[in-house]
Amino acid sequence: MKIKTNNITDTEKLAKIFAKNLPETGAFVSLFGDIGAGKTAFVRIVLNNLGVKEKVTSPSFVILNEYKGAVNPSNGDNMPVYHFDLYRLENEGLETIKEELREYSKAGVLTFVEWADFGSGELPYNRLNIKVHYDEAEFNDTRYYEFIPVGAEYEDFTAQMQAAAEKEGLL
Repeated sequence: MKIKTNNITDTEKLAKIFAKNLPETGAFVSLFGDIGAGKTAFVRIVLNNLGVKEKVTSPSFVILNEYKGAVNPSNGDNMPVYHFDLYRLENEGLETIKEELREYSKAGVLTFVEWADFGSGELPYNRLNIKVHYDEAEFNDTRYYEFIPVGAEYEDFTAQMQAAAEKEGLL
């Protein structure tokens, strides 16, 4: 599924759709895109929609941020949130956190991994890939989001999001 957001209001709608349709089991989300594409902004808006009150920032220098207070709308349960950034890790650095990546891919949690392309095959098979990009020639808030499900459970999640996005006029 590909969605073009023309401004921050559209991005907020898209993030709200993501949050509202989050599976009961949580999700493992791999984010791809250049610096400034909007990966962290999308995560921030999703987490705000899930009830996180903390300031959501990029984990560029700390590798992992953990957030409390998220409530899964599918079942009303509190849900831990983990937000990784693999940009500064090289092969040896990735070795030190690959156990955490596996641990945080279990059911009942929401995990976002920015710069997932540096994951060197350590990402779980079942996940949702989100590619975010912008057109440098446009110089505006237009963003392009591509949601790519990897595994059957994420196909359902993406289909629900697509139906909701159509209702909101994003497709």
